[in-house]
Amino acid sequence: MDSEIFDKAQSILTNRRKRAESENEARIDEINKKIPQIREINDVLFNTGKQLISIISNGKGQDISEKVEQLRQYNLGAQAMSRKILAEHGYPEDYLDMHYTCPVCCDRGYNGSKYCECFKTLCGKLAADELNKSSQLKLSDFDSFDLIYYSGENYMTMKNILEFTKQYAETFNNQSKSILMFGETGLGKTHLSLAIANVVLKKGYSVIYDSAINILRSIEKEHFNREYSSEMIDLVMNTDLLILDDLGTEYVTPFYTATIYNIINTRLNCGKPSIISTNLDLEGIAQRYDRRVMSRIVSMYTCLEFRGKDVRLQKRNNT
Repeated sequence: MDSEIFDKAQSILTNRRKRAESENEARIDEINKKIPQIREINDVLFNTGKQLISIISNGKGQDISEKVEQLRQYNLGAQAMSRKILAEHGYPEDYLDMHYTCPVCCDRGYNGSKYCECFKTLCGKLAADELNKSSQLKLSDFDSFDLIYYSGENYMTMKNILEFTKQYAETFNNQSKSILMFGETGLGKTHLSLAIANVVLKKGYSVIYDSAINILRSIEKEHFNREYSSEMIDLVMNTDLLILDDLGTEYVTPFYTATIYNIINTRLNCGKPSIISTNLDLEGIAQRYDRRVMSRIVSMYTCLEFRGKDVRLQKRNNT
C-alpha cells in the first residue's frame, strides 16, 4: 500500500474519531445542564467503573466473578434508566452514545489484528482519486450532452440512451448492472461514461476511470516487475465502479486478453458493476477476444449501441 495513501487514510480516521468524541462531549454537556437526573446517573456509572477497577486490582487469586456480575447488572439498570429519561425528554435513547463513523473499529482502522474493512475501503477511494487525477472526469456532464447532433431514428436511440444513463447514475448502488457502450467513434460514449462517473462520485462511491490500454499497462508493469505488486489489479477489482474506456485499442497479447477476461469475470462474480466503451461492434468484440469475454458481456451487461454521425466532426465543420 502506498505510504502517502496509508498516512492520509489514517489521518482521516483520526479526525473522524476526534470529531465523534468532541460531538459526544458536547451532547453530554448539553444533557447535564438540561436534565440533572442524567448527570447523577452518569456520576454513578463513573463510580461503578472505578469500583470495577478496584475489584480487579485487589482481587488477585480470589473469585470476583459474582461482584463483577453485580456491578454489570447495576450498570445495565442505570443505563436503561438513562435511556428512558432521555426518551421522556424527547431525545433519542442513544443520544449519549458515542457515534463513530465505523462502529466496528471505532474509527481506529483496525479490527483485532487486521485492517478494518472501512480502512481498506477508504484507502481504495483515495487511491482511485489519485489515479483519476489525470483523467477528464471534470469535463463532462449530462447537461452538456446535446441531442441536436443526432437525427431521425438515431435521435430517438440516443435520447433513450441519454435517459437510461441519467437514471443509471442517479440510482447507482452496489447492485447496479454493468454496461457496454459500443459504436463508431465520436458518438458520445466517453462523454456519457464520464457523466455517470461524476454523479456516482458525488454519491460517495469509488470510481476508477481510464482507458483500457492505460489500465492494462499498469497491471502488466506490476505483474512483471521484479518486486511483484498487486496494488493496481486490487484497485481495479475492488472499486465500486470501474470504467474501461476505448476497449479494443490495446495490443492483442495473451496477457492482455487473459487480464480483460479476469477483470470482467471477477467483477461480475463479485457483483461489482463496470462500464466498458468500445468502437468495436459486437461482431468485432467476438473476433478480437476470447469467446468467454463475449459470452459474459452479452449475457450479463446492458448493451447500448450508439448511432449517428461523428459529433466531433460535426462540431468542427460548424465552426
